[in-house]
Amino acid sequence: LQRSQQLKRSAWLVPAPHRLNSGLPMNIGVLFVPQQEAWVVERMGKFHRILEPGLNFLIPLLDRIRYVQSLKEIVINVPEQSAVTLDNVTLQIDGVLYLRVMDPYKASYGVEDPEYAVTQLAQTTMRSELGKLSLDRVFRERESLNANIVDAINQASDCWGIRCLRYEIKDIHVPPRVKESMQMQVEAERRKRATVLESEGTRESAINVAEGQKQAQILASEAEKAEQINKAAGEANAMLVKARAKAEAIQLLAAALAQQHGSAAASLSVAEQYVNAFSKLAKDSNTLLLPANTGDVTNMVAQALGIYTTLTKPQAVRTQDEMPPAHEDPRPPPAEMLKAEEASSS
Repeated sequence: LQRSQQLKRSAWLVPAPHRLNSGLPMNIGVLFVPQQEAWVVERMGKFHRILEPGLNFLIPLLDRIRYVQSLKEIVINVPEQSAVTLDNVTLQIDGVLYLRVMDPYKASYGVEDPEYAVTQLAQTTMRSELGKLSLDRVFRERESLNANIVDAINQASDCWGIRCLRYEIKDIHVPPRVKESMQMQVEAERRKRATVLESEGTRESAINVAEGQKQAQILASEAEKAEQINKAAGEANAMLVKARAKAEAIQLLAAALAQQHGSAAASLSVAEQYVNAFSKLAKDSNTLLLPANTGDVTNMVAQALGIYTTLTKPQAVRTQDEMPPAHEDPRPPPAEMLKAEEASSS
């Protein structure tokens, strides 16, 4: 490998062969110059003129075609060379150079071999530019590196009548160990990115779940609040309706009691309700609280009527005080009525 590298370096240092005069067209007096070519003519060894494409006339023996320059774009393959980067990594790099002859006079008399000169200039400029960059920047800044090489070549080749149009790097060969470390770095970077992306996905998922739970709780609380409000409104309306119905019932009952024989009807209704309630005690549960005189129904009815009479007596007294005196009621007093009812029930 070292021997082959030494042979390559020696091949790079060998100068290009000179142009042979035997390959130049001969002066026969009438010459036809092809398109995109420039023929440099010397008269008695001194520059005379440059022939334009088409028909041209020269003096035989005095005029001589010294150089033939092609005005087309020239592609030159820059041989592979070694260069050291800023972080001391040796690279093997080659490229392609695109040239064009802008001034045939300067290209003929300014330099011996313009193509070889430009090729050597491209190699030295490439080594100089690579020495300013680290390995990572070499791969990231290939376009800027090509532009810097083109600018450097154009500054030096201006006096040669040649213009460098562009320079392209073909291949960059990295040492095997450096390549392995770069591969490991790439794999680590990819694993890092995958871990970061996975963590971001987990975070977004947790945020979405939390937001969903929050919205669900808010909606549930709002629904419960609306339900409670509706329930409270319904209960309030029901209480109002019940209160109004009870008030109307009390008013009707008061009106009925104020009529003739209303007290007797109320006494009979209370007695019937008392007996019905007592008869249903044993239907709901097995535990009963019975009075001592359970078999004495007459006493129980008399007790219920006595409670009612006690509750209604003050109201009757007030009613009599307020009402004007009227004819006497032929009805017997309440006590006599109670005795008569007890006798009839017994």
